[in-house]
Amino acid sequence: MINRVLLSKFVKKQLKKLPYHIVENLEAWVDDVEERGLEEVKKIPGYHDEPLHGARRGQRSIRLSRGYRAIYFITDDGEIEFIAVMEVSKHEY
Repeated sequence: MINRVLLSKFVKKQLKKLPYHIVENLEAWVDDVEERGLEEVKKIPGYHDEPLHGARRGQRSIRLSRGYRAIYFITDDGEIEFIAVMEVSKHEY
């Protein structure tokens, strides 16, 4: 069961500049993973945990809001490492 989350130096630096509610949402996701495990948290529809494609193949993203995503991957030793929190442009549907 994967239940350890690491934040890269880059992500820690980003968190200082992001809106408070985005930081809270990421912290809530981290708490959920550390308590329940990644497989259970993936089932929660609000996070929209999804695999990425193309150049980011092997990485996954979660939604922190309509405009922000956090990108992570699972390390060889079974830990989650966040590599970026990104602002995503609004898509037209």
